[in-house]
Amino acid sequence: MGFLCWKEWVEFWKSTTPASMKNGQEWVNDGSVDFKGRPAIRSTSGQWKASLFIIGVEFSERLTYYGIASSLIIYLTTMMHEGIATAAKDVNNWTGVTTVMPLVGGFMADAYFGRYWMVLISSIIYLLGLVLLTLSVSVSALKPPGCPKTDTVCMSKNKPTSTQHTFFFVALYLISIGTGGHKPSLQSFGADQFDEDDKAEKLKKASFFNWWYCGLCGGVLLAVTVVVYIQEHVNWGVGFAIPTVAMALSIPVFVYGTPFYRHVVPGGSPITRIARVLVAAFLNRNKRLPSDTGMFHENWDVEDRKSGQRLLSRTDNFKWLDKAAIAVEADDNADDTTGRRSIRSQEPSPWRVCTVTQVEETKLLLRMVPIWLCCLVFGMCISQQTTFFVKQGVTMDRRMGSHFEIPPPSLLTFASGSMIIFAVIYDRFLVPVAKKITGHERGITLLQRIGIGMFVSILCMVSAALVETRRVDMAKKYHGVKGVPVRLPISVFWLVPQFVLLGIADVFTLVGLQEYFYDQGPDGMRSLGIAFYLSVVGVGSFLSTLLITIVEKVTVIGGHESWFTTNPKGLHWDYFYWLLAVLGTLNLCAYVCASRRYTYKQVKAVEESVTAKD
Repeated sequence: MGFLCWKEWVEFWKSTTPASMKNGQEWVNDGSVDFKGRPAIRSTSGQWKASLFIIGVEFSERLTYYGIASSLIIYLTTMMHEGIATAAKDVNNWTGVTTVMPLVGGFMADAYFGRYWMVLISSIIYLLGLVLLTLSVSVSALKPPGCPKTDTVCMSKNKPTSTQHTFFFVALYLISIGTGGHKPSLQSFGADQFDEDDKAEKLKKASFFNWWYCGLCGGVLLAVTVVVYIQEHVNWGVGFAIPTVAMALSIPVFVYGTPFYRHVVPGGSPITRIARVLVAAFLNRNKRLPSDTGMFHENWDVEDRKSGQRLLSRTDNFKWLDKAAIAVEADDNADDTTGRRSIRSQEPSPWRVCTVTQVEETKLLLRMVPIWLCCLVFGMCISQQTTFFVKQGVTMDRRMGSHFEIPPPSLLTFASGSMIIFAVIYDRFLVPVAKKITGHERGITLLQRIGIGMFVSILCMVSAALVETRRVDMAKKYHGVKGVPVRLPISVFWLVPQFVLLGIADVFTLVGLQEYFYDQGPDGMRSLGIAFYLSVVGVGSFLSTLLITIVEKVTVIGGHESWFTTNPKGLHWDYFYWLLAVLGTLNLCAYVCASRRYTYKQVKAVEESVTAKD
């Protein structure tokens, strides 16, 4: 309570001071506080000195995650003895849960725990899952007996017991729970280190998302090279222990940066705010919208100031929601001495009358729905990188020189490498050039950036389909109906274009989505906004699983082979890629229509906000 009272006093003082200062040093304008609950001082907190710790933690977390995710389908098919279709579904389901769980973690961070504490709590859960997973692949009693990679008879006889299966997947899904709190909170916490009401820091925030992705890709790059090589050529126990150690080390690194962090105080349940708008709009449904904008209710209350939320300007879409903000006529009882009405008598019920800002926050979410839906096919496309893309490389010639063979998951190196290179090119070269042409502060709009990535993802699927057609022809030519061989006379480097295109698509769409959901979402729901971006990948993975199931059932009609069979006569992953390319093209058309109708978030200037408060 003492912390909150102090915070409220500070916010009141800042709201009445044109330039908030402490001992000649400027406070930030967004209501952030330091680790002791004091107003954050611009010169000694936040910005790159704080965000570098956070990017370092993200590097470790992505090394950890991709050290598991990139080789999971290989482990499931070779060590857990699952078929390719079953393993692909398990990977997609796990990826889906892992990237949908942030909706829960983001909500808890925004509403109750705060981002800092959510990162710490989820890191411990994450680490627990990793320890159990390492035990699962290391202890003989917790894993099935090993079999040669091509011995299907041995694999069918040595399926994991129910205990082994349960232990492995419990550990795996504990990692999902840990990621659910860690991923959205860490990224939004990093972005919180930059004050949007300061022009210089706002520009740095735009760069932060690009450099954040570079750190992310650096972790991925190390995971899909060093870690997966150890998993294949040393053993799985050591290969999974490395991600565990990386996560354990990231916790003290994160804590070490505590004195430099800026914190946004949790602003209460965002769901309650949205529910109030919907209820108030329903209760006021018979009222007419006033032509005078002064008749709409607005009040920057203590909770809003405490969580760093800003006033939003009224927009013209979803006008039926505007009825929730129609001001109730003030009581006629006036103060006898001043002639002013009592402030308390003018306070309406929050379930009867909402502020314009609360209404606009609800509109923001509604406007995001079509964009989110149009990104799901992109999520389906990129989910192939850890399933079929990796398995494509298993049967191809992976030799590089006379003594080295590339592990299949290491193919993701080409995606990660292209992401790092192109993210730097985009931030340092393309954006400045685009700024001169368009005059836009970002060079191109967020939705344009996302759309370009969607187009590149279609090219990625086309490239994958063409290479797969060649691979299947090779399999039929050299081995007929006897099964796919261990190695075909076709170089694995034919897969490089699809991985590079995937990396470029990620720079445009995934980074664009991160910035879009953080920037365009309500100020008090920014962790949840990052979770919405992650849910694109999660729901896309679930949809990929559903599509695989549908294709399996449809393609066997009439006695035909499934597209996902191991028999080269019926194997048609290329058809699956073409299907995704067609879906991506249709989806891109829908996205263009949705983005043309989109209205961007309109934030009032600081001066307007101060006037509204007064």
